[in-house]
Amino acid sequence: MNKERREKIEGAKAQLEEAAAILEECKDEEQEYLDNMPENMQGGEKADAAQEAIDSLDNAIDSTDEAISALEEIE
Repeated sequence: MNKERREKIEGAKAQLEEAAAILEECKDEEQEYLDNMPENMQGGEKADAAQEAIDSLDNAIDSTDEAISALEEIE
């Protein structure tokens, strides 16, 4: 692989790492929101939606990490 393509791949990897960090921050904020929710709301729709968002963010982070790992194998 030539230098130009390697640089493009490295740039894409850096963007994925930044995206993963942003997703992790959002997940942490959503988890904090859920953890601080009043007890009377913890079994409600908002709590369910927050948990679904956390689960989806976890899946997105895992997928991003897999993509980063795949790109590291190219180098």
